[in-house]
Amino acid sequence: MSLFESYSGKGLELKNRVVMAPMTRARNPDGIPNALNALYYEQRTGAGLIITEGTAISPTSMGVLHVPGLFTKEQVNGWKLVTDAVHEQGSKIFTQLWHVGRVSHISNQPDRQAPVGASTIQAAESNAWGYDENGKESFVIASKPKALTTAEVKQVVNDFANASANAIEAGFDGVELHGANGYLMEQFLNPYTNDRTDQYGGSVENRSRFLLEAIDASIAKIGAEKVAIRLTPYGGLHELPHYQEIEQTYAYLASELGKRGIVYIHLMDQKSRGSFAIPDGFLERFRANFEGIIILAGGMNKEISEKYLEKGLIDLAAIGEAFIANPDLADRLKYDYELALPNRDLHYGGGALGYTDYPVCEA
Repeated sequence: MSLFESYSGKGLELKNRVVMAPMTRARNPDGIPNALNALYYEQRTGAGLIITEGTAISPTSMGVLHVPGLFTKEQVNGWKLVTDAVHEQGSKIFTQLWHVGRVSHISNQPDRQAPVGASTIQAAESNAWGYDENGKESFVIASKPKALTTAEVKQVVNDFANASANAIEAGFDGVELHGANGYLMEQFLNPYTNDRTDQYGGSVENRSRFLLEAIDASIAKIGAEKVAIRLTPYGGLHELPHYQEIEQTYAYLASELGKRGIVYIHLMDQKSRGSFAIPDGFLERFRANFEGIIILAGGMNKEISEKYLEKGLIDLAAIGEAFIANPDLADRLKYDYELALPNRDLHYGGGALGYTDYPVCEA
């Protein structure tokens, strides 16, 4: 099965099976998307589906300076520039809705308040991108979090739902809730970062409750056919150790998300990020519990993608960093052209340099 065949399923009509994975680029000091962002995404519409960078759902959800949001009218209007540009080129675009939880710093928060998390357990070896003691932008150790009260968890659920509604108003084809990479949803899933004694702590079902409530609230706003989620089973980023019920947790989530009929689950293998790999056999077991669209990211290339597609383990393949320096990545992969390498010093922040100035292949 070719990565470059069109795809049709769950109401998603795509010109190929190539997905541009979400990547933080931090080009919005005011949090409002603009024409430069529209150009960046338009340049990469060789992908059948684009998933945007993590997009903040509230002022307290951020752990990185200069990321865009979806909680104000100005942000909605800014994103319309992006969605219009992408749709004009015949691609679909989802936005990734993001709450980092404890992986934040007081300088990222309103009035320098403590970030919030599932518990008060600090990610003491993890970095946010904020302001250091001298007021300079820098990687800074995540601050000790404040545990969300039961009522505050409900408010974050509402924030996801409201951002979902804003996304559709902005012209997105759907939303991908960020349940991966050690951020807030995964902090609830993992018993080492969730020591709660309310209905959001304890059993697998209770630790999954926040994630599923956010999914349900988003579905109520925009419909299941426009709601998706990203998960990182067996991941360890931001100090999330493995726990005994990992298999049980993700089998339960696959089953529950399948019952809700969401459009896709986007799995990421964190081996490509220097963390743990998804073990052999997991994709087969996950597929048995979820009949919807499965996207896989993490170290994907043409050969690996087509191998998984042929086996029926995934439906779409997501690629991240290679899209930065290769705006025409889908064509380069299709015709086996050489890939350019990005300048990693220019990944975050700044303007057009290292963002929209990478050329397409001369061939």
